[in-house]
Formats: sequence, structure tokens, C-alpha cells
Amino acid sequence: MSGHSKWSTIKRQKGVTDARRGQIFTKLAREIIVAVRESGDNPESNFRLRLVIQKARDNNMPMDNIERAIKRGSGKAEGAILVEMTLEGYGPSGVAILVQALSDNRNRTLQDVRNLFTRNGGNLGEAGCVAWLFDSRGLITVEANDRDAEELALQAIDAGAEDVKVDNNYVEIYTKPTELEKVRQALEQNNIAVASAELSMVPKSTIELEEKVALQTLRLLDKLEELDEVQLVSSNADFSDAILEKYQA
Repeated sequence: MSGHSKWSTIKRQKGVTDARRGQIFTKLAREIIVAVRESGDNPESNFRLRLVIQKARDNNMPMDNIERAIKRGSGKAEGAILVEMTLEGYGPSGVAILVQALSDNRNRTLQDVRNLFTRNGGNLGEAGCVAWLFDSRGLITVEANDRDAEELALQAIDAGAEDVKVDNNYVEIYTKPTELEKVRQALEQNNIAVASAELSMVPKSTIELEEKVALQTLRLLDKLEELDEVQLVSSNADFSDAILEKYQA
């Protein structure tokens, strides 16, 4: 399992405070609003909306919140105009970082992201400087628990997965973006509990960092994810279990 994906999974396992959960709901609501404005408020015909509603349910977002966001997106309720942004830069030791955001104030978000890069040993780059290092893919994470991880991997491939990685108790399943929902449903029909399923920017290759730089990079990734406007942060850093445990401590 790639280091950044593993770190995200660990954070989900630990749970979140009420304040952090509220922030997650805000991010999910923004995703819903943009999905509705892009392709309508019917989940049956709007693939992006269908995915984000499922993601909201996975995060225990109340149905009232989901419906309110759909109304805002369809113009039935007032709300700020949101702009999609993709910002690219380099972290410590040249780690490639991709930041996807939804903002009602492009300049403010750009400045906030730039400041975090600068204060944490990185720098914001030009459009296209690191995007070529990533592919858009569906990413499903499964916890093996008492099931055989290798057997789960084979079931995922049978369900249509393009690639599978097994790491201790985790199985990381990669799909084409359009196949994410189909593969997830096939897994759940086989009583395989899905920890998370989302569209992700997956690095074509990863780099390992020495401990000091790895910890500094994790701090930068965390701070970026904490910005309200930031929806997704991707990097090509691979963090070892030992580094992740030290950072958690």
C-alpha cells in the first residue's frame, strides 16, 4: 500500500473529533454542490454525484446535509459559486504534491496553499509541473482482518480490478475511474467490507524519504488537508510503517 494512502487509512481508523468531522462534512458538501452543477441532481445519471453521495454515507454524513447540498447545487438554495482548482508543487527533497481544491475565493486559497508549502520546506510550482507523475484511478481500500489478504486480492481481480497491492492487513485495489462503483458493489456482494472507495490521483512511481524529510513531508500533507477548501492531496512519497508510527506518536 502506498505510504500516503496508508496514512489516510490510519487516520480514518483513529476516528475524528466533532470539529474535524464538521470539516469533512463541509468538504463533502462542496463536492456534492459541484457535482450537481456539473451534471444535474439525479444520482442515477450523474456518476460523480453518485460517488460523492456514497462517500458521504461512508463518513456518516447526515442525509439532511446531503439533501441540502444537492439543493444548493441545483440552485434551489443559495450558496457561493465554487471554483475547482488543481495546484501543483514540491515538498521537502522534491516530493511531488498535487492539491485539488474547491473554493469561493481562488486568490485566497492560492495564497493559503502557497504559504503552507513555503513554511514547510516546499514550494508551489507551475501548472503541469507534477501532474504528469499521477494517474486518475479508482482506489478501494479493504481491511483483511480475519480473511486471507491474497484471497481478497484474487476476488478483487475477478470483480474487475486493474491492479491490487497487499500490505499486511490491507488490500489496496485499483480500478479504472469508471469501474470504481462496479468493483465496489461486486466486493460488497461477496461480503467484503470496504474501508474506503474514491477517485484518487495515484503516483506512477513512489520515492522513499529519509526519516527527517519524511516526517516534515507528513506535516505538510496534513496541514494542506486541514485547509477547508482542499478536497484531496496526493503525493509520490512512500512512508514506511516505522515512519508512520513515529509520526503518530
